[in-house]
Amino acid sequence: MLFNPLQVGSLTLPNRILLAPLTRARADAGHMPNALMAEYYSQRATGGLLISECTMVAPGTSAFVNEPGIYNDAQIAAWRQVTDAVHAKGGRIFMQIWHAGRAAYPGAADGAPIVSSSATAIEGEIHTPQGKVPHAVPRPLTVDEIPGIVAAFAQGARNAIAAGFDGVEVHGANGYLIDQFLRDTPNQRTDAYGGSLENRARLLFEVLTAVTQAIGSERVGLRLSPLNSFNSMKDSDPLALIGFLADRLNAFKLAYLHVMRADFFGVQKADVMPVAREKYKGVLVGNMGYSADEAEAAIAEGRLDAVAFGTAFLANPDLPARIRAKAPLNAPDSNTFYAGGAKGYTDYPTLQLA
Repeated sequence: MLFNPLQVGSLTLPNRILLAPLTRARADAGHMPNALMAEYYSQRATGGLLISECTMVAPGTSAFVNEPGIYNDAQIAAWRQVTDAVHAKGGRIFMQIWHAGRAAYPGAADGAPIVSSSATAIEGEIHTPQGKVPHAVPRPLTVDEIPGIVAAFAQGARNAIAAGFDGVEVHGANGYLIDQFLRDTPNQRTDAYGGSLENRARLLFEVLTAVTQAIGSERVGLRLSPLNSFNSMKDSDPLALIGFLADRLNAFKLAYLHVMRADFFGVQKADVMPVAREKYKGVLVGNMGYSADEAEAAIAEGRLDAVAFGTAFLANPDLPARIRAKAPLNAPDSNTFYAGGAKGYTDYPTLQLA
């Protein structure tokens, strides 16, 4: 089943093995994509669909220092080398578009305040160019500021298409801005963007409306993480949250819904995938810790339509070929995930060289 074609929006994927979005912190100064990134993505072009690392839709929202952006003409032109390289190898690639919200590092906004749904900070420290510092207490976005955020996502989507991407994935997961509105622990608002599920989802739905109108719903995916506690996130009822969202998302006719099924830290536990499958009628992509055998079984049984592989694809640029051959996998080197340079990025051996 992993090697059966799958229709995702206007694309026909040759297999159901997707590259999950993985922050690798290899962009140049000014959040500029580069030739090394083009090599990395093109090495993995045999995946059914590649989803890029989180990419900034606005300046001053950096959480990783060296993540790429898609908010100016130079970045659009630089991304072209990535999309051209992937397409030259027959691949398909979506850009994950993103606003960090309160996860931006202090100083990233060049004097502008760090913003979120509410004035609640992420616990602990964050890496910055000056070393580790405590997370900043964000300023709640005013209602009048929210249309500007929505417009930035829509323009980021247009820019991604101009850069040659086949579509975009809206990042609604992992404790970044949209997720900071969705979940009720960080969202303490009492206006139209807080309280009820409908209100907390308002920003997401406004973003999806604007992005789908900008580039077409068949070119838009969405990632959610109802359980992940990364970035000090929690929701009092994650099953209700994913059920409400999955049901309402049908109206958007998205290319796919991409759900992270677990919590990085094991703090929150629930079985969210059956709820998502029951409620969502489109293409459902699962993510987090799937083996090839488990992915095959989940797709065969209709519980999922595709699986996004993270560290396995990071360490195995030819992951589809290895899965088909039942070959051993390279082990990922976590020390090089965000280290910069080619080591642990573009130097993992392929099956022919292993």
